[in-house]
Amino acid sequence: MPERLSGIGVSAGVAAGPLLRIAAAPALPPPVPVTDAPSEVSRAFDALAAVVADLERRADRASEATVAEVLRAEALMAGDEELRDAVRSRIEEGVDAPHAIDGAFGTFREMFAEAGGYLAERVADLDDLRDRAVAVLLGLPMPGVPRPGHPYVLAARDLAPADTADLDPAQVLALVTEVGGPTSHTAILARALGLPAVVACRGVSAVAEHTLVEVDGSTGRVEVGVTGVRFAAREADPLDALGPGRTADGHAVKLLANVGSAKDLPRAEGIGLFRTELLFLDRAAEPSRKEQAAAYRDVFRGMPGQRVVIRTLDAGADKPLPFLDQDGEPNPALGVRGLRVARRRPEVLTTQLAAIAEAAAGSEADVWVMAPMVSTPAEAASFAAAVREAGLPTAGVMIEVPAAALRAADLLEVVDFLSIGTNDLSQYTFAADRMCGELADLLDFWQPALLQLIGICGAAGRAAGKPVGVCGEAAADPALAPVLAGLGVSSLSMSARALPGVRASLARYSYAECRRLAELAVAAPDAVAAREVVGKVVG
Repeated sequence: MPERLSGIGVSAGVAAGPLLRIAAAPALPPPVPVTDAPSEVSRAFDALAAVVADLERRADRASEATVAEVLRAEALMAGDEELRDAVRSRIEEGVDAPHAIDGAFGTFREMFAEAGGYLAERVADLDDLRDRAVAVLLGLPMPGVPRPGHPYVLAARDLAPADTADLDPAQVLALVTEVGGPTSHTAILARALGLPAVVACRGVSAVAEHTLVEVDGSTGRVEVGVTGVRFAAREADPLDALGPGRTADGHAVKLLANVGSAKDLPRAEGIGLFRTELLFLDRAAEPSRKEQAAAYRDVFRGMPGQRVVIRTLDAGADKPLPFLDQDGEPNPALGVRGLRVARRRPEVLTTQLAAIAEAAAGSEADVWVMAPMVSTPAEAASFAAAVREAGLPTAGVMIEVPAAALRAADLLEVVDFLSIGTNDLSQYTFAADRMCGELADLLDFWQPALLQLIGICGAAGRAAGKPVGVCGEAAADPALAPVLAGLGVSSLSMSARALPGVRASLARYSYAECRRLAELAVAAPDAVAAREVVGKVVG
């Protein structure tokens, strides 16, 4: 009998194949005396620079914006001046380059772990960067995913962004990690790459390599030691079969895509989330109105006649920006982030809206504008007034906190649409940091309380005759799509790779069946039961 392991399914799909692991980290050699400190410092800095350059190259060739964004964030960590100073100090104290790098990263690792929350989740990134830099110094290949020449299931304690960037969907059938949660980098990148994935799967590290396993990314089930199953490389997503999203009886649910720049333009019914943060990252000063308008125009012009929902700057918390001077907040997740930045720096929002209006004026796209982190109808009304003052006709807000969801009907009296960010809405509903793997069960998108809040928004949208979409990671779950439609969600926005699966899932059910599935899921006692009860109905 196969052994069964359980985790959290974070990217739908079923695949089977031999299990292989990430290559081991390079072992440190014995310490050697340092006779030429400046030369040793140069050697260490060259290794760090090689890691940065490698990550940037991977980011440049990444086909998914999310992957590129994560890789560039990791490259920033490897090039950090404080880290370089720590390495230099150790070498000047007589420590050779490999051990100086190991020690410096170790110090930052300890600091991040003690800080907890988002920073603690970056510990895996620091370990990966250290291993890569040490490998360069030792003349070894940088650690990474295996390339056995046949399809396999990739297992790891956790996956660093650099590990996932070069994953070949023709070879890697599925991902399984020992730690992580629904909003961890592994989960986000797996969905972006269209790979079935299970995280927080305790025991997978003990499974011997080459053991045949079957992974169900919907249920979180991992069968170990299966026999008689077929495994093969995943076929390319049927992008050519894309069409409008709808239920079996024709109820429309628009299927939109999440993008970060013009190079990500999808074949979809539109863009449900155009993130503008990428333009602001790594900047010492706010990008000019002219520069912003040019970037937005490239996206708008690529989507003539289609909806483009552009989100105003979502900075703060896990996305700090140097020019906003946001250091010192006791709890950034509950601090000045998203639209709240306009309380301190109203000109940042004003300039961005002017740039969006300028770009929209020269395109045929149907441009909608929405704000992140809105909590009250007053905030929504103020934002909508600013959008219209800029000459833009359609204003909306994101639902990311329970207060906004509970007052969805009031919000829709002053804005034209709502878009639900399920990652943050989960975090704030359950008071569970979205990057904390230990709390992954609370961040499961099938949690009935989360679905109930989404249902409140959907009901408000139906009553007002205004659209309510989901642009968070939950939108990419094919099994959950009929439930979301039944809760009143009128559009789902996700990575382009997830579109075919969600579209096929919606097409299997009538709208009445979707509403029934939604009732069952909300009435379930917990996320596991919700997933199971819906699974039994849909077979």
